[in-house]
Amino acid sequence: MIVLGIETSCDETAVGIVDGDRNILANVLYSQIKEHLAHGGVVPEIAARAHVQVLDPLIRAALEQAELELCEVDAIAATCGPGLIGGVMVGMMTAKAMAAATKKPFLAINHLEAHVLTARLTNNVPFPYLTLLVSGGHTQLLIAHDVNDYTLLGESIDDAVGEAFDKSAKLMGLPYPGGPIIERLAKDCTADATTRYPLPRPLLGQKGCDFSFSGLKTAMRQTIEKLPPGPLATQTMSDVCAALQSAIADILCDRVNHALPAAVAAGCKHFVLAGGVAANQFLRDQLKGTVALHGLALEAPPIKLCTDNGVMVAWAGIEHLRRGDIAQLNVAARPRWPLMELKERTTA
Repeated sequence: MIVLGIETSCDETAVGIVDGDRNILANVLYSQIKEHLAHGGVVPEIAARAHVQVLDPLIRAALEQAELELCEVDAIAATCGPGLIGGVMVGMMTAKAMAAATKKPFLAINHLEAHVLTARLTNNVPFPYLTLLVSGGHTQLLIAHDVNDYTLLGESIDDAVGEAFDKSAKLMGLPYPGGPIIERLAKDCTADATTRYPLPRPLLGQKGCDFSFSGLKTAMRQTIEKLPPGPLATQTMSDVCAALQSAIADILCDRVNHALPAAVAAGCKHFVLAGGVAANQFLRDQLKGTVALHGLALEAPPIKLCTDNGVMVAWAGIEHLRRGDIAQLNVAARPRWPLMELKERTTA
């Protein structure tokens, strides 16, 4: 069983090929960072145009890397949402055309589910498991019971954690994407960085598993405005980055700690960290200690598979193909597609 997956939901154009034995046969990606750098964030129209320009060559490169002909692929999968609708349409329509031309099954993949399922490819994690999905657009705590079957325990009531990283980096004059740069700078902080720059931890200690990051973003802006005018000194920037990263870690650990009793009651033995922000090693280390207190093991994909990629879409395709969950070619792209609606779709 071999599936080719296409991912175009944001600013990464990616194609992956995976087989049913968890072998990654191809993983090719084009990052649009250069295209969006001057704008300090992703511009949807620019992203969609870039997908159109590079997707066909990437598909050919993936097939060449896998040493396969398209006719040897068993199904074509593509992200059909959620995401920037222009970009989603590019990948979805390309995949539909390929499926129709080759008479192969077409698999409509939810971008969030692809992230959540990646640890089943890389770490062979069994259901059920607790998942923290952290990215530029989403922050959610879920129990993954099975493919198409998820229970939402909590989510951000305002901004996503990845946005808090990126917007804070922009305030400091750092380039996009800001998360990896903040992590790197924070390693050179002074011992009293978090004391010198105290930042709030919204919802810390409160009931439930929801998140909030808008107040933290505001506090970051106010902190930076109080600093001497002009470019920030390197040490100051490192200390502010460390204070921000520490605040985010405290928030995530607190919310996960609130979710653990429900996860344990549901039979979860593993905690999966998924999404682009999962590449942050500091956050991984902090969360590992939190879940270990409840006997759960932290699992996270390799860093290169935390950010958007075609492999995760191809693997989600494998999971759906095994269940016979084949999409019709008239399926619509969805800018919003909550994971909890997947079960409704499959049981309707």
